[in-house]
Amino acid sequence: MKKVVVYSQPGCPPCDWVKTYLTERGIPFTVRDVSSDFSAQKELVGKYKSRSTPTIVVDEEVMIGFDPDRLEEMLGE
Repeated sequence: MKKVVVYSQPGCPPCDWVKTYLTERGIPFTVRDVSSDFSAQKELVGKYKSRSTPTIVVDEEVMIGFDPDRLEEMLGE
């Protein structure tokens, strides 16, 4: 099983779409809220070079934004 992390923030419709997509498919994931978790924000910018949500990390592959087709490929679906 691949490790999936979603960097998210409140009021972000695409973030909600990603979480719904993963939940409906029974794919476990971790949410990191960059609005309230400084370490998540620091990791997002420093490690993944992103300032956007959602940023989705599957193992170490990174997607900025939400593209269902690409996410399927990343998940190996």
